[in-house]
Amino acid sequence: MKKISIKLFEKKKALIISLLVVSLNMTSCQDYLDMPSYNAVDTETVFSDELTADMFVQGCYRGIIHSELFYQLGAGETVTHSSEDGTTNNSKYNICNYFYDATTPYTVTTIFKEQYRIIEATNIAISRMSKMPETAKTKALLGEAKAIRAFCYYNLIRVYGDVPAVWQPLEELNPDDENTFYPKRAPRDEIYDRIVTDLQSAVQDIPWFSQSGYATYERITKQGAYALLARVALHAGGYSLRWNLETNDPGTLMMSRRADVGRAQELYQIANDACEAVISRNENSLVQAQGNKSGFEYLWYNFCQRNFSATRSEMLWEVANLGQNTNSNFGVYAHPGTRGGVFGSRKALQFMLPTYYLSFNPNDTRRDVSCTAYSIYFLNNGNATTDKWVDVGTTLSCIMPGKFRISWCVEPQGAAERNVNIPVLRYADVLLMYAETQNYLNNNPTTAAKNALQEIRNRAGIGSLPIPSDKQGFEDAIVQERKWEFAGEFNLRTDLIRMNRLATELAATKQDMKDLSDRKNAYANTPVYRLYKFHLDAQTYGDPFLGVEYIDLTDPAEIALIQTIPTNTAQYANFLATTSGIAQAHGFTVTSEDKWYPVNMFQAYTSAYNGNSRKTVGFTGGFNTLQIGNIIYTKPTGSAENGGQYPNWIQAPDGSDGLYYGFQQNRSELLPFANKSAGHPLIDNPNLTQHPGYLN
Repeated sequence: MKKISIKLFEKKKALIISLLVVSLNMTSCQDYLDMPSYNAVDTETVFSDELTADMFVQGCYRGIIHSELFYQLGAGETVTHSSEDGTTNNSKYNICNYFYDATTPYTVTTIFKEQYRIIEATNIAISRMSKMPETAKTKALLGEAKAIRAFCYYNLIRVYGDVPAVWQPLEELNPDDENTFYPKRAPRDEIYDRIVTDLQSAVQDIPWFSQSGYATYERITKQGAYALLARVALHAGGYSLRWNLETNDPGTLMMSRRADVGRAQELYQIANDACEAVISRNENSLVQAQGNKSGFEYLWYNFCQRNFSATRSEMLWEVANLGQNTNSNFGVYAHPGTRGGVFGSRKALQFMLPTYYLSFNPNDTRRDVSCTAYSIYFLNNGNATTDKWVDVGTTLSCIMPGKFRISWCVEPQGAAERNVNIPVLRYADVLLMYAETQNYLNNNPTTAAKNALQEIRNRAGIGSLPIPSDKQGFEDAIVQERKWEFAGEFNLRTDLIRMNRLATELAATKQDMKDLSDRKNAYANTPVYRLYKFHLDAQTYGDPFLGVEYIDLTDPAEIALIQTIPTNTAQYANFLATTSGIAQAHGFTVTSEDKWYPVNMFQAYTSAYNGNSRKTVGFTGGFNTLQIGNIIYTKPTGSAENGGQYPNWIQAPDGSDGLYYGFQQNRSELLPFANKSAGHPLIDNPNLTQHPGYLN
């Protein structure tokens, strides 16, 4: 054990040095790898003054949101889905569909390691800063470190449930105590209560943004700490998959709240008060419409453009990403997909379920921001010097993410360096959490709850929708509003779990997708054919383009005109005149340069009809390969278009594939620990017990 302790202590020293060297200047996004190195050899030197202590705390942000949190766990929440190329040996697709086991690639592995790396760093900071002279600055830094640690434990618990709790730096622990190096799972309620207390303390000392001197919300301010406190308290008081830690008996697995009902009520009150503190401060607000953009579009376009002054009223905490050394790969795959041109070939690895796309009210301005019904593709041969690129209309099986679209971003330094910050907490979340707590605590929605929801809806353009007056109906409305508002922001999956809605929401979505595929019930009148307007892509970063203009066709006479696509080029002109005539009949002004082409939305993007249609407007390769995972865009949505059965991505005949095919209630709500090789929790720590649903 002594040998192990010396080795780990040396690692601890290396961690201290590395944290200083790679610290980010969060107020300017400048990469501290370009700054002079600090030759600290021990914690006494690091925490000898406020400057280096500040640098250390900033370093704790590095890697705080690992890509697994949004790449693997940011889907499977009835909104976003994996569009990877295959279903075998594919962690993204399998985890999206709740098909887990304890071996790679069927579980996440890096979240555990990275969160505990940061927890050790924050433990060092908290311990050492507690011994520094007490000033407003050191108190604020101490609160910031506690908030970062709380966020890490929150992530661990919502992924794994009960996890080891370590509250002191390694150097202060007893090397002869086996639990120092091999800590057991600790009850999550105890961890939650500790970090809730930490956050309640932190919000007293961390400054409001207006008093911080920061230029952005890339560091946690009082607003962010309050919002994080509310989010943690809601999870702590909400539902989770629990089991008997002493027996690890699979028979004890059950979705439930903590046993202390009174404490759960207290936690909702804590969340309520935290939200109220941010709202009553009146320092933040939802970004509103400006410059011919809706408020939601203006928010996300400027977020991608790094125009922080335009987004700071709403963004309460965002993780900094800038440059080759400090970026994550966030935003690389969460876009419409591009093939060639200025943006290069970038594959989109997630798509939006068509039932989600169709769920929006026609007046809701969020749909075309969160969802894109187009992909970027070259028109002819893909020659960068002679070709043109097109925003080509897609089908229901390839509606793509849009909040972090590649054309809205600033120019990257490499394929994986999108320079897009990671949004963590927004004022919109505070409003919806407040609406939720008001409804829960009062057994019905209060006026304050309705006003908070109304504020979100007004910004979205759907303020006229009725707001339920009963508790259950209002909760249902909150769940749906969270989906419309927070698509792609990697919280929806665990929000459904804490509200005990996951099983029912997944089941409802599976049935909705079958109904859509069969075009029955609520989807009986979903338009099959759509006319897209041919649109050249600007091929420039910062292009404000939102979406391809289109017409959903419902008139049988118009549908009859486009049901047969000419394959003889001599007939193209007459066909395009017909489609232009339809567009004019729908109120569009059509010039001699305009071209419209039909798409069968229920067929595959690569179907004969759709491929031949694109050829009429100039695509040499009408059956072009998109930079999108081919398990969806080369497959239809309709069962009739798939030989009378559902396509596999909706439901395989033998049940081996399809939406959420691996989900098992009271089992799949949490992931198992990985145990395949060194570097995996169960291999590295013999005192850890496995999630009892995955013992075999």
